[in-house]
Amino acid sequence: MNLKVEIDPRSGFCFGVVKAIKRALEILKTDGKLYCLGQIVHNDEEVKRLQDLGMITLTHDEIANIHGQKVLIRAHGEPPETYELLRKNGNEILDATCPIVLKLQDRIKHSELDGDFILIYGKANHPEVIGLMGHLNGQGVVFKDIEELDLSALPDKVTLYSQTTMSIDKLYEVRQKLEDAGIRVLLKDTICRQVSGRKEEMQAFCMKHDTILFISGVESSNGKVLFESCREVNPHSYKISGVNEIDPAWFQEGHSIGICGATSTPTWQMEQAMQMILSL
Repeated sequence: MNLKVEIDPRSGFCFGVVKAIKRALEILKTDGKLYCLGQIVHNDEEVKRLQDLGMITLTHDEIANIHGQKVLIRAHGEPPETYELLRKNGNEILDATCPIVLKLQDRIKHSELDGDFILIYGKANHPEVIGLMGHLNGQGVVFKDIEELDLSALPDKVTLYSQTTMSIDKLYEVRQKLEDAGIRVLLKDTICRQVSGRKEEMQAFCMKHDTILFISGVESSNGKVLFESCREVNPHSYKISGVNEIDPAWFQEGHSIGICGATSTPTWQMEQAMQMILSL
């Protein structure tokens, strides 16, 4: 089809995911086996690659039965009771929690000690938020949309945190709506700039091309945010989780195709998509 294809040079793993996967590969190379609590990254293709190398993904219900093993804590982090249980059972913990998440956990614990009323803008079932709530003994209030909050029941002053992968624009909208309701807000902007900073860069990339192919795992939180930023500037944007989902009907003769992805999208997957498009 004589298509021109470019991969966004700034797309792909954030440093927190790079750190976790690097640690996992080191152990797999020497031991040939490693347990990981939850998916190491929200990308099924990358998880399968690591499983083929010997990684075993555990659920939280399964860790009570693991004894004397090496267990990786992924970049999202975990609540304190997870560490306690793993150590109790004689496991060696390989902690690959993202440094930004570690800092957030520490800040939120200090806010609790200071007696702050804590709001967390995020998804209650997201592993990062579950970990944060564990550090708060479940005392924070989590919400994804401000409509979920009973504003009349909130105190006149709150401390607002955020899951690191939420939209920075929406976080500030939340603060404004709380202040409009007469609530004083101490905002602790904990959005990861590797995610929020990609929006403008990715949009500039998307405007250079006729069609955008965005690759992201189905469960990737930042993938959903970044894909929406692509569609804002290029309506011919398509989201896939694997190259088998590529539809040739999306492309026209002589068009320029841009390939980009989430912070949980491996470079090899974007390169695989490029080769498939070029073969059309």
